[in-house]
Amino acid sequence: MARLERIAYPAALVLLLLAPVYLGAYNLALLGRFLAMGILAMGIALVWGHAGILPLGQGLFFGLGAYGIAMHLKLVALAPGEIPDFMQWNGLDALPWLWVPFKSGVIALVGALVVPSALAVALGWLLFRRRVGGVYFAIITQAMVLAATTFIISQQPYTGGFNGLTDFSSAFGFSLIDQRTQVGLYVVTVLLLALLFFTARWLLSTQFGKLLRAIRDGENRVRFLGYDPAPYKVAIFAVGALMAAIAGLLFTLNIGVISPAMIGVVPSIEMVVWVAVGGRESLSGAVLGTLLVNFGKDKVSSSFPDLWLYLIGAMFVLVVTVLPEGLAGIARLLTSEPREESRKTLVVPVILPADEPAKNSKSRSA
Repeated sequence: MARLERIAYPAALVLLLLAPVYLGAYNLALLGRFLAMGILAMGIALVWGHAGILPLGQGLFFGLGAYGIAMHLKLVALAPGEIPDFMQWNGLDALPWLWVPFKSGVIALVGALVVPSALAVALGWLLFRRRVGGVYFAIITQAMVLAATTFIISQQPYTGGFNGLTDFSSAFGFSLIDQRTQVGLYVVTVLLLALLFFTARWLLSTQFGKLLRAIRDGENRVRFLGYDPAPYKVAIFAVGALMAAIAGLLFTLNIGVISPAMIGVVPSIEMVVWVAVGGRESLSGAVLGTLLVNFGKDKVSSSFPDLWLYLIGAMFVLVVTVLPEGLAGIARLLTSEPREESRKTLVVPVILPADEPAKNSKSRSA
């Protein structure tokens, strides 16, 4: 780790953990939500920046995690025998079978994390084994998130429809309206963000991470050298889905509501914009881009609601045409640090025969 990073990362963690001291309740709540989204952005950076897979449907996995915990929060506030209010308004007189397991907080947590990951594995295996990639993969993921939001809206008696799920009063025995609970949720979000950040950095430093970048830079070359890229792509796509689900879970606990408008096509595209602004190959850049864009959205859209969409579009065009490496590229230029991996050189580990001379390297450039 570079000297600057050894200083910057602990300092940033301390500043974030001390935020309840110097930020008001409103700004602290915003920061908690945006840091939760930063976890999702790191997942996109792994999938897009280091594996070369553009996911335009991360809102689907984010939504599965969010709805998984929201269903439990909705049920835990009810008296025995009651059903959610929107079900009563739509003529239901009993809790649907799909909702019953979510009475348990443990099952809700496990389901909110396992279901999105399993769906990502299934989808990735079906597509990557058939060598579907590039724009076709991006369109398929976008179509899936569109289908999911359409389904949620159309099944109002079971999902809450366009209004989504809201009015959560407590979570795991803690009152969500208590300021101490909000501070506790914020601290948990920061610690999980830090844990996943350093775990992702470690993952990228392993042989697995090197193979991901090799697949990104030359998938056919990797295949020619005897590696099947599909399992690696499936694995990193599942990791990105898991991080999106964790973000959805934390976001719902922090904001107290989830609806199709938060997980649809437009939010999924905005998620990619956050990462592009910060730098798609930088985990810290992805988090920083998420914070800057979302705080900017909060300030600008509150005063000029119609202007924000034009600004975010212009921002994306600027990044793509002028700053392809985002804010991380600017930081790299200012610190005069070379890139970790050159796109001109593809490094692929190769297993040598047992009688190969020991002086030969265990990796070669293709």
